[in-house]
Amino acid sequence: MRRILLLSLLVVALLLSLFEVRRQGRGARPEAPAALSVAKVLGGAPAAGFSRALTPRTFSFPADHGPHHGFRNEWWYFTGNLQSADGHRFGYQLTFFRVALAPGKVERASHWAANEVYMAHFAVTDVGGQRFRFAERFSREALGLAGAGGQPLTVWLENWSARETASSPWSMKLTAAGKGMAIDLDLTSLTAPILNGEHGLSRKSATPGNASYYYSIPRMKSTGTLRSGNRSYQVSGLSWLDREWSTSALEAGQAGWDWLALQLADGRDLMFYRMRRRDGSADPSSSGTLVTRGGGVLHLTREQVRMEVLQWWTSPHGSRYPARWRVTVPSQGIDLEVVPRLADQELATSFRYWEGAVESRGAGGSPSGSGYLEMTGY
Repeated sequence: MRRILLLSLLVVALLLSLFEVRRQGRGARPEAPAALSVAKVLGGAPAAGFSRALTPRTFSFPADHGPHHGFRNEWWYFTGNLQSADGHRFGYQLTFFRVALAPGKVERASHWAANEVYMAHFAVTDVGGQRFRFAERFSREALGLAGAGGQPLTVWLENWSARETASSPWSMKLTAAGKGMAIDLDLTSLTAPILNGEHGLSRKSATPGNASYYYSIPRMKSTGTLRSGNRSYQVSGLSWLDREWSTSALEAGQAGWDWLALQLADGRDLMFYRMRRRDGSADPSSSGTLVTRGGGVLHLTREQVRMEVLQWWTSPHGSRYPARWRVTVPSQGIDLEVVPRLADQELATSFRYWEGAVESRGAGGSPSGSGYLEMTGY
């Protein structure tokens, strides 16, 4: 559910930048763009003509790894925690966003014309070096600049790409490079796709159609090369893939969300998103998924998961984010303190949000773990 804002903002950013904006950080931190309001960007009814996520559907793989052009918004979201042989820790994020500018196919004479545009974010957290770098790109689906599809699947924006390399087990190669950072990683699924929400229908509110189709692959074995600064490392670890497509908008009164995905040391995987209202409370649509050691799937409601802020951090741009959480799922014996591996993992891209590598410390016999946290609307 967490990507609707990013994709809607993509349309705004692309129009403002004439489809050619690029920002890269951080030698010196880039100047932050003016903050955009979640309510202003996502308010109102979605455009007519797009497909809607109204009822549960039947998922089919590998077809559903590819694009769903009838919907306005879609994303391929890879995050992971990696480590070199000498113990150097890293986090990474590589995300591709597709947005349709109008429903259906639009015929245009120009070869530069496109009905879909793409945005991608790439970030590397160098834990030992205490350094966070990020980059952002935009392009249109024209002249081979960006796109998604094919058999095997390829998702790309210029020379950043996620390319399918095997179908059983499903495997991907990720490549991206920016100022002071690069990845060349091979990912192999260790679990089957997990359907989130109601058999893959993730409702955002009580309003019909305000929902997405949402699945995850919470464990992907990851190996390859990561460059941070002038040094390259052979790394290994675990990645998490999130996939969603929708044509939805946030409800009035919703300010943003806090999304958490953790791979626990006992073999379980926990995903939860807290839709945050303007008064700071959790919206009733907040929900999540617990994957058991045997691959079973348990849907989690707002009432079953508690997220308590223990500490705050103020970014150089003035935004104030939670810096330490206590996350509990009492019915499942989970009691965690979730701590960022670096305090400053804020992306000053087309809009500011915090997303980065975290560790979870178990209490009272609860397993520890690692994963990723995203916070928007602060």
